[in-house]
Amino acid sequence: MKDNQVFPKNFLWGGAVAANQCEGAWLEDGKQPNITDVMVGINASEAGLKWNEDTQKWEMCLDPDKAYLSHEGIDFYHRYKEDLQLMAGMGFNCFRTSIAWGRIYPNGDETEPNEPGLKFYDNLFDEMIRLGMEPVVTLSHYETPLHLLTEYGGWANKKMIEFWKNYVTTVFNRYKGKVKYWLTFNEVNNLYRRPVVSAGVLSVNPPFDKNDPLKVSPEDTWQSYANILVGNAWTVKIGHEVDPENKIGCMLTSSCVATYPFTCDPKDVWGAYNIQRISNYYFGDPFCLGIIPGYVKRVWREEGVNPELNEDELALIKDYTVDFFSFSYYRSGTFSKDVENAFDTGGIKGKDNPYLKAVSPEPWKWPVDPEGIRYVLNVLYDRYHLPLFIVENGIGLDEHPDENGEIDDAFRKQYVHDHLVQVREALLDGVDIMGYLYWGPIDVVSAGTGEMKKRYGFVFVDRYNDGTGTLERSKKDSYEWFHKVIASNGEDLDI
Repeated sequence: MKDNQVFPKNFLWGGAVAANQCEGAWLEDGKQPNITDVMVGINASEAGLKWNEDTQKWEMCLDPDKAYLSHEGIDFYHRYKEDLQLMAGMGFNCFRTSIAWGRIYPNGDETEPNEPGLKFYDNLFDEMIRLGMEPVVTLSHYETPLHLLTEYGGWANKKMIEFWKNYVTTVFNRYKGKVKYWLTFNEVNNLYRRPVVSAGVLSVNPPFDKNDPLKVSPEDTWQSYANILVGNAWTVKIGHEVDPENKIGCMLTSSCVATYPFTCDPKDVWGAYNIQRISNYYFGDPFCLGIIPGYVKRVWREEGVNPELNEDELALIKDYTVDFFSFSYYRSGTFSKDVENAFDTGGIKGKDNPYLKAVSPEPWKWPVDPEGIRYVLNVLYDRYHLPLFIVENGIGLDEHPDENGEIDDAFRKQYVHDHLVQVREALLDGVDIMGYLYWGPIDVVSAGTGEMKKRYGFVFVDRYNDGTGTLERSKKDSYEWFHKVIASNGEDLDI
């Protein structure tokens, strides 16, 4: 095999964003609030919700002293043509974004969809296709309509399955022939640590903490898990029935798959493996293999929960597994029995790995482990034997234009270069990889921290944490470099 044949001819090159982080227009053209509209980043310790004793329900209560930057995002809703032109300028042949559920069904439980919302995505996908980019569309990316959480408790309520089926049936039919690649629930495996945002669930039935909406009971958490498994299976079934050409994939955060034991102490080895299971495989196994793992059932027994799943639903989960596995990877981590192992949007944070030399600059200081992505690709392919799609990989930096208005983001180029070298190695290992989508090719509001300061883009957006800025777009130094990489189909990675 020649070097220039390593990346397949049909390899998908592009970038990824999410509606809630870029669109803005949070209450425009009929849209109603979603769960991320009341959060300042998914790592926030509180949500803009309060318990109303009169109605006995949660209700939106935004803090006037906080900047909810996602409400305006980067105004992608009005500037998408300009932004997609910039993406096309890098040679993208695909682009990933999400449909904001609340634009289609503003409250989530309506019987008829919102036509202005449907039309927006018609226009968006048409523009992508006109520019030669295949739409890759996430159906749920931290954007569950807020009404479904406050009124029903979100995915803890089995009624959500019918609301979801109505939504996905609508968009599958509307965008038939325009969208072929669909992702179901973005990073839904974060359920076990961020159930409100990642899985769209609120505890509404006693006993629960009326002072802390982010505290969800084990019963509600695991019932949400069960209902989401059913919803995912219905998505595959409906998607294939509407259009046999549809490819339906799951999307899991998989940085935690690259959790290494800090020592060869069996307790560290087992702990690292268990992190992989409880952070990834517990969703990957039912989505890809159609089975609910035994270790999940053990947790149910030990926590005294019994999620409702009937025989028909178990059969549905078994029969309608996904067509491919898509994932995010940012960095690896270590597990040590001697420390408290924390998590953030990048993965596990245990002891520092002494064998990793590169660390991203302050304030985030993420360890850089390109070989980790090769490890993840091989582990997932060996486990599921499904095509893999890298739909998020990138690095957030605190960047400012220099006196000439330019940004030399050499660290970003090195990060992407080193990861693509390892993706190439995984291809040579025999892993079936569909594509590489960089997160996010244009600066957007950070999901984890809710700020603009954490910039991932090849394109700079003039907006800041206090909400000021012109929103003007400008190319960083990495823009032309990534264009060269794509033009060579990954053959020319030279920095």
